[in-house]
Amino acid sequence: MTPTRSSYDVVIVGGGHNGLVAAAYLARAGRSVLVLEQEPTTGGAAVSARPFPGVEARLSRYSYLVSLLPREIIRDLGLRFEVRRRRISSYTPVGAGGLLVDTGSDERTRASFARLTGSDRDHRAWQRFYASTGRMAERVFPTLTQPLPTRAELARRIDDPALWEAIFERPLGETIEATFTDDTVRGVVLTDALIGTFTHAHDPSLLQNRCFLYHVIGGGTGDWDVPIGGMGALTDALASAARSAGAEIVTGCAVSAIETDDTTTEVRHERGVTGAGHVLVNAAPYVLSRLLGEPEPVKPEGAQLKVNMVLTRLPRLRDTGVDPRDAFAGTFHIAESYTQLEQAYREAAAGRIPAAPPSEIYCHTLTDPSILSPDAAAAGMHTLTLFGLHTPARLFAVDPERAKDAAAKATLAQLDTVLAEPIADCLALDATGKPCLEVKSPVDLERDIGLPGGHIFHRDLAFPCTEREPDGPAGRWGVGTGHKTVFLCGAGAVRGGGVSGIGGHNAAMAVLES
Repeated sequence: MTPTRSSYDVVIVGGGHNGLVAAAYLARAGRSVLVLEQEPTTGGAAVSARPFPGVEARLSRYSYLVSLLPREIIRDLGLRFEVRRRRISSYTPVGAGGLLVDTGSDERTRASFARLTGSDRDHRAWQRFYASTGRMAERVFPTLTQPLPTRAELARRIDDPALWEAIFERPLGETIEATFTDDTVRGVVLTDALIGTFTHAHDPSLLQNRCFLYHVIGGGTGDWDVPIGGMGALTDALASAARSAGAEIVTGCAVSAIETDDTTTEVRHERGVTGAGHVLVNAAPYVLSRLLGEPEPVKPEGAQLKVNMVLTRLPRLRDTGVDPRDAFAGTFHIAESYTQLEQAYREAAAGRIPAAPPSEIYCHTLTDPSILSPDAAAAGMHTLTLFGLHTPARLFAVDPERAKDAAAKATLAQLDTVLAEPIADCLALDATGKPCLEVKSPVDLERDIGLPGGHIFHRDLAFPCTEREPDGPAGRWGVGTGHKTVFLCGAGAVRGGGVSGIGGHNAAMAVLES
């Protein structure tokens, strides 16, 4: 397929979920829209796939949970898409026991805290802390699809000076250490500050605080929900909405350059040259610099290991007091105490794969078995998704495959320490007899889906506010690039991280306001 016109009101580079959101909004508003996607299908990182031959499991291959996607986008675009809440928030094995956080039973959670810590102190602190972040979520989340507030405006909206200081002004480690006493509890809190982010609790740049903020405000509740039908169900619905509204989507068409003098803008791609009133770039700012022929900035660095598994059954746990169906339904923390996280960071910063790599797992099929075929579901099969922390791209630079193999072995060995049987004994075999185990390093994410340095947020996250009143539509919506007709519409926008659609929504609003 080739574009049907020589020019469009808007050309969108990249058909990931944010690009599709922007396309749907703009086409519904009457704009002529072209989406150019280099891969054979749309979706970017928010796709579902069957990576194991002969195994009928449609996995969310790269991104896998939904928190930041506003309901208003689903409603505005008429998407047939739903998510399901996980009753179990998290389980953290410790020795022969563990910490279970059950959002459906405060008493069960309290008892688990008491068994682990020996008192109710940290449970009470946990309730107070997350009550305050919950209030923050209610007040901050709605602003993500509004013009960008100033810091002063956002502080007034939050209306809690102590919380503002803790999240926006001081390293998160100070608050965690002052609030909680138990090493495991401290670690569970800190993990939300480290997802896809290579940093530590006391980083003076507050990179950890920015990551933490986005992980606790999603949906106005902080819940991380399971996409019914897998992540591909979302992008399939978005592509359908965009096409139905009149947007053209051309796949298998890589863009090689964007040329603009801030009046006339052209996009060069495999099928020719297309003019545009505006160009929205659903790619990292690092990639945009190359497309514009500008000096490339320092490449961002991702820091995660992604492992996809299909099991014949859930593994048994060393902790016989918890059902594996509960433990794996939420976020299953491995080697993520506060001390372990700090040690792993120090080892990785020194250029070594951590001896005890921290990671977390969840089982999609316990909440949504629809991604399995009926036969696979009836046989008791399950999927597991593991997300490893503190594995920065630098560790894979010299010998990517050897380093990936070493990181995967160390990570799975650490998982085995909390199981009553090796995870290898539970892996299903594909049609060729190989275990259903797929590992993706930051190097793989750059090669497979174009994330520079494997950075899942395209670049380091920013606080969702600005120092002073921004100028012009692009500044007001946090999507500016320094060029009047070229906007960011992906995760690299000011409020674009995660599977949210917010970057696409805000870029579309900036175009309409222009």
